[in-house]
Amino acid sequence: MAKTLTISIMEPPYESATSTTSLRIIDAALRKGINVNVFAYEGAVSLTIKDQQPHPNPVHGTSVEEEKHPTTKFFVASLFELAKEKGVKLDWVNCGFCVDERGAGNWIEGPRRGGPPQLHEWVQESDATLVIPTK
Repeated sequence: MAKTLTISIMEPPYESATSTTSLRIIDAALRKGINVNVFAYEGAVSLTIKDQQPHPNPVHGTSVEEEKHPTTKFFVASLFELAKEKGVKLDWVNCGFCVDERGAGNWIEGPRRGGPPQLHEWVQESDATLVIPTK
């Protein structure tokens, strides 16, 4: 039976390296055949917003296509694809309270709405839990 890692993240996208590091940890665990539960709360619920758009960089004079600016929605979507490819589970819950506060409910396919009781359940069932706070 595969091991399970639960990760709780709260950092919004693009504010620091914390959210990117979290996504890299999830990627590494999935590649090793580990099931991953992600509980996104506070600003991290914005990692999965479907409305994110890449942008040009007028300072560098590059177009959207030339800039190739990554969005976290694409990172997260690729994690769901990787989990499927590896035959492991990625369960991503966005905290419903946090989503409502931010109006951040238009997500890519994969994440689902939940709350703190889900995190509590996962912590009890997981082999390891990693909490990644801000600062």
